Amino acid sequence: MATLPNQLPKLAQDPAGRSLGLDLPPGGLVDKTSDGPWHEPLLWHADGPAAPDAWQRLLPARMSAGLHPVLLSMAPAMPATRELSPGIMSYPGDHDAEDVLAGFWGFEEEFDADDAEMVAPFGREWPGLAPAREFEADPDVRAAEVAASVIGAGRLEDPRAALVPARRSADVPAAIGWAGPLNHENDVARLCAVLRSWEDRFGVRVVALAFDVLVLSVAAPPADLAEAQAMAAEHFAFCPDNITQGSGSLRTYAKSLLGEVCWTFWWD
Repeated sequence: MATLPNQLPKLAQDPAGRSLGLDLPPGGLVDKTSDGPWHEPLLWHADGPAAPDAWQRLLPARMSAGLHPVLLSMAPAMPATRELSPGIMSYPGDHDAEDVLAGFWGFEEEFDADDAEMVAPFGREWPGLAPAREFEADPDVRAAEVAASVIGAGRLEDPRAALVPARRSADVPAAIGWAGPLNHENDVARLCAVLRSWEDRFGVRVVALAFDVLVLSVAAPPADLAEAQAMAAEHFAFCPDNITQGSGSLRTYAKSLLGEVCWTFWWD
């Protein structure tokens, strides 16, 4: 796998990023991981709180420097950058999204009445991927709108605008070694393979990360109940806590996805 050059080291001598065609606010580079300093910066984030247009203002960095915008919760107790583990990540392109989700469906050996009720109208067998939908908005425009909404509604504690070197938005969690889904999957690149598939099929962008929360924008949300239920099955495999510790059933959860342009995942 050929890696893209990481442009973040240039910010050490050029904090505003002028040499990269940027005009960044005051900020700093992060190379701290759970195993000590990484050999290069993993991300840059602004020192001050993010304004509603912060994601949109950083979007040009993707084209000029291969740096993807994301909002990070830097809550003092559990910031998004706590316990980063890039060393255990594989490459998202080495995994097949459907294989990953089918493996997480996990009902091959045990499937009782409670399980059947929770995942109805599906059953023990993995139901397959939801069909792709035509985008109803430009994915980057939708992402900027969702980012502004997340900040404006105060849904992210101490939000900071950040830049991450990655091939695509879907790869951002693995690129920094984010440990949010640790109790579900240690190698976040496997989940990023699913995000790549959602990026292709539904125009998803990674908008925000907290310690154990992932926020996505969606350019093609489900438009009817059948589509929503198919999508809910993928969400259940991707992040079962959304249902087992949230809505309680896939049917109920699916209704919340109808027309929803912001998908939020939380792992216990």
